[in-house]
Amino acid sequence: MRWFKPNLRSSINAIFALGHRSAPADSVLEIGIQDIRDAMLELMGDVGDNPSPQVTRRIRYAVDIQALWYLRGDLMAVLAKKHGEAAARDKLEPITEMFTDLGPLGLKSRPSPLSFLPKK
Repeated sequence: MRWFKPNLRSSINAIFALGHRSAPADSVLEIGIQDIRDAMLELMGDVGDNPSPQVTRRIRYAVDIQALWYLRGDLMAVLAKKHGEAAARDKLEPITEMFTDLGPLGLKSRPSPLSFLPKK
């Protein structure tokens, strides 16, 4: 059994690159992040006299796509308080679709029992 691989440099590079995929171009990523941020802030504006300035601030200053992904839950809570859970889910669906191909592969929405309710 060998303890050391013959090419140490490629082994070290493999360790640091493990699990990472190439990121999209910065211009494409920034446009996507800003579009998602604007859509989320627009939904916060629809709530009215901003019952949660903390959520608005966190959305406005989120630094990456993953932070915005996890802020969907907070946005859902604010919308559900105002409009009800089923309506909030309907309002949040287009934003969830905006995340397609932007975040890590493991970030996916799980199905909800509310998605099977008949539309009014």
